[in-house]
Amino acid sequence: MSEFTVLVVDDEKEIRDAIEIYLKNEKMNVLQASDGIEAIELLNEEIVHLIILDIMMPRLDGIAATFRIREQKNIPIIMLSAKSEDTDKILGLQIGADDYLTKPFNPIELIARVKSQLRRYMTLGMYEGKNSIINLSGLTLDKDAREVAIHGEAVKLTPIEYRIVELLMSYPGRVFSIHDIYERVWQEPCYNAENTVAVHIRKIREKIEIDPKNPRYLKVVWGVGYKMEK
Repeated sequence: MSEFTVLVVDDEKEIRDAIEIYLKNEKMNVLQASDGIEAIELLNEEIVHLIILDIMMPRLDGIAATFRIREQKNIPIIMLSAKSEDTDKILGLQIGADDYLTKPFNPIELIARVKSQLRRYMTLGMYEGKNSIINLSGLTLDKDAREVAIHGEAVKLTPIEYRIVELLMSYPGRVFSIHDIYERVWQEPCYNAENTVAVHIRKIREKIEIDPKNPRYLKVVWGVGYKMEK
């Protein structure tokens, strides 16, 4: 994986250095930043394939930095936090993170999550749908360009959000359970993933629906799962 560059953002140098050792052992290139401002400056100068981003930092914290990054880039973001409450995890997912780890973390788990995110990010055409362009009454997905548009207007989706939309639009009318969505999109076993999937579904609706509370496209089938309306 030597072609991959990971940006590690944390105000504690010891943590940055430790993560760099783990990543370099996997033959990855590593960049370091001590806060969100440095991270954004590096992103404007370097090609980065994944960001490991601490939440609590001076000057520009991880939440604010993610907002700024998501305005321009859809590269995967794994958030780190010393807190373990579910609200912090949900907040991280809501503002555009793709994954979340609580400090102290297991280095083996961190590397596994990094590899998983890189594999999904760099692989095109993940699902079995044959058509590269799918149009559902004004909602368009271009698999080759990995872009989604609503009535011609581009929609900015995070990598995870895009993969959920791609999965559902590839099989319009088919209902996918939360279990199915999580295991297909995250490519790992599904354990207590209801909140994680629900947060991403809500954010997708906010971006593609005129009235997210009365969705036209992304429908819930109560007690079963979600589908994209034909």
